[in-house]
Amino acid sequence: MSENTTTTSGKERIVLAYSGGLDTSVAIGWIGERTGAEVIAVAVDVGQGGEDLEVIRQRALDCGAVEAYVADAREEFATEYCMPALKANAMYMDAYPLVSALSRPVIVKHLVRAARQFGATTVAHGCTGKGNDQVRFEVGITSLAPDLKCLAPVRDLALTRDVAIEYAETHKLPIETTKHNPFSIDQNVWGRAIETGFLEDIWNEPTKDVYSYTDDPTYPPLPDEVVITFKEGVPVAIDGHAVTPLQAIQEMNRRAGAQGIGRIDIVEDRLVGIKSREVYEAPGAMALLAAHKELENVTVEREQARFKRGVGQRWTELVYDGQWFSPLKHSLDVFIDDTQRYVSGDIRMVLHGGRATVTGRRSEQSLYDFNLATYDTGDAFDQSHSKGFIEIYGMTSKLAAARDVSFGNGVDLSAPANLSA
Repeated sequence: MSENTTTTSGKERIVLAYSGGLDTSVAIGWIGERTGAEVIAVAVDVGQGGEDLEVIRQRALDCGAVEAYVADAREEFATEYCMPALKANAMYMDAYPLVSALSRPVIVKHLVRAARQFGATTVAHGCTGKGNDQVRFEVGITSLAPDLKCLAPVRDLALTRDVAIEYAETHKLPIETTKHNPFSIDQNVWGRAIETGFLEDIWNEPTKDVYSYTDDPTYPPLPDEVVITFKEGVPVAIDGHAVTPLQAIQEMNRRAGAQGIGRIDIVEDRLVGIKSREVYEAPGAMALLAAHKELENVTVEREQARFKRGVGQRWTELVYDGQWFSPLKHSLDVFIDDTQRYVSGDIRMVLHGGRATVTGRRSEQSLYDFNLATYDTGDAFDQSHSKGFIEIYGMTSKLAAARDVSFGNGVDLSAPANLSA
């Protein structure tokens, strides 16, 4: 990337989140014409696949950007964003593993970094005024750099899809244009999000062409057994082979995806108040989440685990709502990390036909005591203690029930039981 930090033209500079696609390629010139500013294109690779970063960088320059900043953030995204989500067991509405929401703060960080490097006063993004991402980008940007302004060409400068196609054709931009693109797709190493088109009718079933990360679970290959090793809540080995967080996600994407695991189809509550039909594919994420949850069942103390479920849900909502850099999110991170101190060990899973099924667990930090749990000879649990425990445990309810009876508010047991012959 260039090290230039000043503008010799005297013009204002705007940093644009650049994907390399039609809309953001057109936005480079569109922003320049309507604001008089120079545009810095910023492309961040979070594992979305597709074109080489250098190709994207050159396209940005060919479309009129005065500078182009490109970053390979795949390892950073996997380690610093996906792993905290795994530790939190983050599932929005108990179904969605925050595929898009997790990628926005790492992109935001690079946008702000580029703005500082190149002397920009504004950061632009390609979001519409209806979705969650406009909030995630702008709240994230102003949380890191309160002095920066935000601009959304689609929302603020009337850059609609048909206008973008016409502009690209008129200016002969080096980008493919098409009026027929049925889906809006966002993807990264943690998963893939698909919306719009015929999916907006929530009665319509997704067709086979919707999916890319997963094969049809109706006709799976033979069952695939995998052993995932965790250390303090993070996968560190698969089948005994050491892996980085990125490698763990990629390997599980491949193996769980081949079994059709991780297909999600939900009507989701957006932050802006709209209900939206969303289809996701997250094979690696869903398999790793299932393994991590089960290892927590073995290693996390009961009351801590109960409280963590509420913390994890709140953490998930904050991230979904674009509050990655908020004080509360930071405080919850500290608690969640503390709960992972003993979440180490192995989980054996069978991947098959759309399901990731845990079949074995082992951990040196396990709270499972065979001698306490067994009903066979060798049982170390003194069952004589239970009678007194139940008496004390139920005392408050017993006293309250007695009061209800004395005031005529007890449960009505006069109605005959409905017994069948």
